[in-house]
Amino acid sequence: MLKENIKAKWFWLVRWICRVFCMLFFRMRSYGRENIPSEGPFVLISNHQSYLDPMLCGGPIQRRVSFLARESLFNHWLFGRMISSVGTIPVKLGEADISAMRKVIDVLKQGGGVCLFPEGTRSLDGKITPFKPGFGMLCRRGNAAVVPVVIDGAFECWPRHKKLFSRGLIMICYGKAIPAEQAKKMDNSKLAEVLTKTLRQMQNESRIKQGKKPYDYGLPG
Repeated sequence: MLKENIKAKWFWLVRWICRVFCMLFFRMRSYGRENIPSEGPFVLISNHQSYLDPMLCGGPIQRRVSFLARESLFNHWLFGRMISSVGTIPVKLGEADISAMRKVIDVLKQGGGVCLFPEGTRSLDGKITPFKPGFGMLCRRGNAAVVPVVIDGAFECWPRHKKLFSRGLIMICYGKAIPAEQAKKMDNSKLAEVLTKTLRQMQNESRIKQGKKPYDYGLPG
């Protein structure tokens, strides 16, 4: 019990440090935090614009969230220990990692939260590519509510072709949760399709409010 309490306190300390970092270097704005379930398992489904995305998704909310990271990142003596200490789950790229899947489902069955980036890699141009559908099984097996999350502005601050970030405005928008019962009625492909469309719409709505040009996804308006 003592060990778990220490781990929990360490997680919230790291989260606070990450949040302060984002507030110091970026004009970060978050909306829709009331859409995060107050209890029970949930999955954040987000677009992927930069290295900052885990901090951006988890920082504004008051519930603990686990993330996935490629296995090779855990090999670094310092960074590997850091991400492991806050419950990050290692995943092997290019294959169906059963061990990682089980760990995600275990977190959800314990009533926790997980953040996934179903594009699989950081965006090349800021636009949202169609989601890979495998996450649907994890949501159903974990009996989790699904919360769409859009990050906009992180691509401009730290695109994948740059080694260092720059200052700028970053918006994080949490959409209405899809209840677990509703998510279970959709197969993997359908859930991926619905969420890809939802996040694209949320992204363009956010960009229009900021006075930025919306991306052309072929959607009405």
